[in-house]
Amino acid sequence: MATLVLDNGAYTAKIGYSQEKVTVIPNCQFRSKTSRLKTFTANQLDEIKDPSGLFYILPFQKVTTGYLVNWDVQRKVWDHLFGKEMFKVEFADTSVIITEPYFNFTSIQESMNEILFEEYQFQSALRTNAGSLSAHHYFHTKPSELCCLVVDTGFSFTHIVPFCRSRSMKEGIRRQLHVMDETHVINQVKEDVCYVSQQFYKDMETAQLKGEENTVMRDYVLPDFSSIKKGFCKPREEMIFNGKYKTGEQILRLANERFAVPEMLFHPSDIGIQEMGIPEAIVHSVQSLPEEMQPHFYQNIVLTGGNTLFPGFRERLEAELRSLVPTHLPVSVLLPANPISFSWEGGKLLSNNPDYDEMVVTREDYEENGHFICEEKFDI
Repeated sequence: MATLVLDNGAYTAKIGYSQEKVTVIPNCQFRSKTSRLKTFTANQLDEIKDPSGLFYILPFQKVTTGYLVNWDVQRKVWDHLFGKEMFKVEFADTSVIITEPYFNFTSIQESMNEILFEEYQFQSALRTNAGSLSAHHYFHTKPSELCCLVVDTGFSFTHIVPFCRSRSMKEGIRRQLHVMDETHVINQVKEDVCYVSQQFYKDMETAQLKGEENTVMRDYVLPDFSSIKKGFCKPREEMIFNGKYKTGEQILRLANERFAVPEMLFHPSDIGIQEMGIPEAIVHSVQSLPEEMQPHFYQNIVLTGGNTLFPGFRERLEAELRSLVPTHLPVSVLLPANPISFSWEGGKLLSNNPDYDEMVVTREDYEENGHFICEEKFDI
């Protein structure tokens, strides 16, 4: 029987059979601001000639909860993923490992059970969290370690989750919600030019300087979708500091915006969001755990999720933690080679676990016992 692993993130879905490589695609639909009629799903984005006016229609609600609430969109994305264009899933002979956020609502979990077992009719399913799969991956690569702290920071949430012997310690889980509303092009700009400042106030001063002295400033060439299909950052030696470009390109000049966006992950109070930044939340999480275990968590911090790809993220987090954690305790922050698919790889490893069949709920189990059996088996 085949096992399909689906890390169902709020921004991208990481999907693939357990014997194959991962595919990362947008977990959303796109609609044009100009022609409201046409909707594109997941990787159909690649077919669009001019995505400038596109906006995301996400299955996950961003503004208030960050949970999966738009089942119509999610079904369309899954139909596309499971269908003949992509993974050609034979549901009756396929087991699925699927992720969901921590503290998920029972109503959402029950809807997911119904869709997986009653609509798609998977042979068996395992609902879990991305953090649990990341911890499984980490302990698989470092079998001598007993503890780790997974920091999963992505499109709508940051989750901080301590694990001991592969089980999450629920009293230490911390969650932050990120409110981001952006078009496809603006998101591309953010990914291409943003970075995490190591010296925020110094960079702020530099960003206010004129001309070539402003080493933070970058010119981003926006796509026109005829000759320029994808935006890019102009090389510094080609930048014109005084006067205009004669090339006719549409230029977006960026200075402090480059580091101000990621800064809210570290100090959300600076923009009026009353919650802890990630370094403070990590310390808060670890301090809620038994004292004798705390050193082990500080030495085994694992970063996953798209936000960790901002240049300078790991270094800044480690530096801020170093200033917050008692000096006699070592601090070690690991950024895996691919933090986006780290949890998916953990799911792949889990599917080959000799006890895998004991972890899943089969369709037969579900038909006999309903939601109760899922609630009992899945440690969410």
